[in-house]
Amino acid sequence: MILKIDSLDQIHLTARAFLEKNRGKTFFAFYGAMGAGKTSFIKAICEELGVKDVINSPTFAIVNEYSRPNGESIFHFDFYRINKIEEAFDMGYEEYFYSSQYCFIEWPELIESLLPEDCTKVSIRELTDGTREVEF
Repeated sequence: MILKIDSLDQIHLTARAFLEKNRGKTFFAFYGAMGAGKTSFIKAICEELGVKDVINSPTFAIVNEYSRPNGESIFHFDFYRINKIEEAFDMGYEEYFYSSQYCFIEWPELIESLLPEDCTKVSIRELTDGTREVEF
């Protein structure tokens, strides 16, 4: 399936459609070039899920936890800065990945072998006209 993000003004419509198409799924790995819009799209998804926290890339922290109004958590990962897969083991990735909470991962290429079988792989591409395609 491919969804389109025409502009930042429309990103929430696409996030809503993405959640609808992925109802029941909670684990997502986001692939795309630097600047493709992974963090912006994850932010819009989290906002659609009711997050009121400040949502930003966990580039240095590796993981951010956001709270939903129902008390559930959302885990947002950015593995861009890890140097070796053992760093994911050191942070206790299993507790997050198998928590049944929403997990959104940026730069999953660096921990590909650790992704659960039920992971939904999402690719975000910037097109020449500046719009984005979200494929899953």
